[in-house]
Amino acid sequence: MGVTLRPVTAADLWVLQRQADEPEAGGAFNWSGFRDIAGTLRRFEEHRLIGPDDGCLLVQLPEAVAGTVTWGRATYGIPAWSCWNIGAALLPEHRGRGHGTRAQRLLAEYLFDTTAVERVEAYTDVENVAEQRALEKAGFTREGLIRAAQFREGRWRSVYLYSLLRAELTASPGT
Repeated sequence: MGVTLRPVTAADLWVLQRQADEPEAGGAFNWSGFRDIAGTLRRFEEHRLIGPDDGCLLVQLPEAVAGTVTWGRATYGIPAWSCWNIGAALLPEHRGRGHGTRAQRLLAEYLFDTTAVERVEAYTDVENVAEQRALEKAGFTREGLIRAAQFREGRWRSVYLYSLLRAELTASPGT
């Protein structure tokens, strides 16, 4: 499939701008209103969007940039009890071809290879069947329902929580 992940460069900032300004660019299930890109640009100047508690990489195809993957630290109790929560936002012209599945698997592998966490998790809207399938194909397991967790389109929506554990990464071939 030729999907790789790479850091954002100055020439790639158009992708982040597009996702901030165009509802369809991030996808219907990721859109929660227009975003001020200034904070993202400051973070890019400071640390290229890769920090100790979060990050953003580009989803690269041989012929084009397909979108972004992100991660942020999620804590359960004390700071030492943390994991990564990941997400993907593909541009509309690159959806439905398995790129998101591969990108999320690559991101989980990257995070397990470069950090000591035991768990990578993701959540998705209960109506986002395509993302549910993508996470399952990437080796993630649905753990449960988080009720009224995400505000979008004027109402609170429930999400499914998925996870992939370090031991499961080596046990499952993924995509």
